[in-house]
Amino acid sequence: MPMHFEISEEDSKKAKFPHEIFLINLIFNHILVFVALLSASGFAHYALAVPVISAVILFYLFWGAQRARKTATWYVNGHWQLCKKRGLLFLGMIALMGLIFLILLLVSGGNLRPQHYAIGGAAALPTMVTVLILIIMESEALNQAKAGILPDWVKQKFPDGAYEEIEPAIKYDD
Repeated sequence: MPMHFEISEEDSKKAKFPHEIFLINLIFNHILVFVALLSASGFAHYALAVPVISAVILFYLFWGAQRARKTATWYVNGHWQLCKKRGLLFLGMIALMGLIFLILLLVSGGNLRPQHYAIGGAAALPTMVTVLILIIMESEALNQAKAGILPDWVKQKFPDGAYEEIEPAIKYDD
């Protein structure tokens, strides 16, 4: 059950920031830009910029989470750490997909056949599903950051919270 805290407007804005950045990476970069570049006949090779942009954004999120541990309030830090955890999951999925594509290139000797494209497409499917799930999770985390909500694991992993827990407006069934 998520924990509800009384937070300031400033903490709410600061806690929403990492989720907004991650959502920009997922929606704008990995969906809109990637699809636009792939569908533009002469610009498909520019789609390789998408993972580079994503790596820069993820590096910023990881750096921000490390910095938040020292400089941010407990609540804001909790949301940075939540975003970092999801960013690591996303990075793992991207790395796994990249490894599968690399293996396909090595096995085929650089001469990809239709069956290789089919395997590559099957390798991309879990990453696409992960992107969609993360979009939903990060959208919800954005709303939770505004409402003063943090998952239980954050309070357990970072127990030095200075916020007082309040009674939730909605009761959750166990």
